[in-house]
Amino acid sequence: MHPTPERGAPDLRLQPGGPTEAERAAALRRMKTVATGLLVVMAVIFTIAFLLQDQYPWLSYVRAAAEGGMVGALADWFAVTAIFRHPLGLKIPHTALIPRKKDMIGETLGDFVHQNFMEGEVVEEKLGQLALSERTGAWLRQRPHAERVAGEVSTAAEGLLSATDDGAVRDLIASLVQRHMVEPEWSPTLATVLENVVTQRHHDRVVDLLVSHTGDWVAAHPDFFVSTVRSRSPGWVPEALDHLLAERIHAELLKYLAAVRADPDHELRRSIDQWLQDLVRDMRSDADTRAKVESLKTSLFNDPRMQEWAGKAWANAKATLLAQLKEPTSDLHLALVSALQDLGARLQEDPELSARVDGWAGTAANHVLRQYGPQIVGVIGETIQRWDGQKASRTIELYMGRDLQFIRINGSIVGALAGLAIHTVASLLLS
Repeated sequence: MHPTPERGAPDLRLQPGGPTEAERAAALRRMKTVATGLLVVMAVIFTIAFLLQDQYPWLSYVRAAAEGGMVGALADWFAVTAIFRHPLGLKIPHTALIPRKKDMIGETLGDFVHQNFMEGEVVEEKLGQLALSERTGAWLRQRPHAERVAGEVSTAAEGLLSATDDGAVRDLIASLVQRHMVEPEWSPTLATVLENVVTQRHHDRVVDLLVSHTGDWVAAHPDFFVSTVRSRSPGWVPEALDHLLAERIHAELLKYLAAVRADPDHELRRSIDQWLQDLVRDMRSDADTRAKVESLKTSLFNDPRMQEWAGKAWANAKATLLAQLKEPTSDLHLALVSALQDLGARLQEDPELSARVDGWAGTAANHVLRQYGPQIVGVIGETIQRWDGQKASRTIELYMGRDLQFIRINGSIVGALAGLAIHTVASLLLS
C-alpha cells in the first residue's frame, strides 16, 4: 500500500506496479551515500597525496585530480541542493528555488503546456498526423474491442437508468407533453397534414381498403340482410317477398361497392374528397370545429387511463432496457457490438467518412481548447500555488533527486579529470 502524502504536498504516486515512496526514498538515500562517499574518497586521496607529494612528486598529479574532483563534487552538491533548500541552512541568494519560486514555476509550466500542447493548430496538426479515424476504425473492427466498448456503454447506460427517479422522469415526460403537445393548438397542424393527404391522394388507399373489406363482408353474409329485412317487415308481408327484397338490397349493395372499387372518379369518392376539403377549411377557419378538436385533444390527454398507460410505458421500457443492458447475449448488446464493428469497417473503408470524422475531431478539439484551454491550464498553476513549499520540495526531490545525484557523481569525475588536465598542462608549460 502506498503511504499517504503529507498534507499540502502534491500526490505524485505512480500507478500500481511502479516503485513505492518507501522504495524511492531508499534509492535516493543510496545515491546520496554514493555521491557523498565519492567526495569523501576524493578528500582522503587529496590529503594523502598532499602530505606525500614532496617525497613522491608524481603524487602531485593525484593531488590535482583529487582536488578538482572535490571542487566539482562540492559545486554540484551546492547546485543540486540549492534547487530544493538552502545549503547548510544558509539563506544564500538564489537557493531553495522550488519553495520560493513554486508559484512562478506553476505559471511558467502552465504557459509552456498551453503554448506547446494546447494550441488549436498544434492539436489539429497532431490529430491529422495520427489518422485518428482510421486507427479507431481498425480497433473497433475487432470484435473483442467492440464488445469492450459496448460493455462500457451498457454499464454507463445501466447506471444512468438505475439512478433515475421514476417519479421525476414521469413528471418530466408529462411536462414535455403538456408544453409540446397539449398547449399548442392542433387544428392548424392537423389541417395541414390532412390537406397534404388529400393533395397526394393518400386517402384513396384507405377508401379502397374499406370498400374492399366491406364488399367481402357483404358477399359473405347474405343471411344478415334477409334477417334484417324480415325483422323490420310487417307481419302481414309474405316471407317470400321479404327474401326477394333482401336479395335485391344485397345485390344492389354489392354492385354499388364494385362500382366504387372500379371507378377512381366515383361519386362516393368525390363526396369523400369534398368532405375532407371542407374539414380542412373548417379546422382552419371555423371556431366551432377548432373548439371540438381542442376539446377532443384535452379529453384524450386528461383521461386517467392515458396517464396510467404513460406511467406503465416508462416503467416497462426502463425494466426492458435494464434487462437488455445487463445481459451480454441480449439482442440490444449484440446489435450494439455489430453496429460498432460496422462503424469501424466504414471508418477504414470510406475515405470520405474518415475525413469527415477527422475534421470533426479537429474542430471539436480546437473549440474545446479555445473555450476551456485557459481554465484547463489554470488548474496547473492553481494546484502548484496550493502546495506547501517545503513539503512540495521534499516530495519532488523524492521523485527526481535520485537522478540528480548523478550530477554530483559526474561532477566529481569531470572535476578530477579537469584538475588533472590543468595541472598537467601547467607543469608542462611552466616547468
